[in-house]
Amino acid sequence: MFGLGFPELIVIFVVALLIFGPSKLPSPGKSLGEAIRGFKKELQDEPLKENKKIEKQ
Repeated sequence: MFGLGFPELIVIFVVALLIFGPSKLPSPGKSLGEAIRGFKKELQDEPLKENKKIEKQ
């Protein structure tokens, strides 16, 4: 997973906790999750869009 092990993920989590604080940490996490879901959805929809373009020609 991008060369990140468990210790590195713990350090990233602790730094994020220090920056955002415990009360605001879920908000950036939620935004990041929504962005990743949107990106994955667009990747899945792209072949369908290309097929529709080809069919119109």
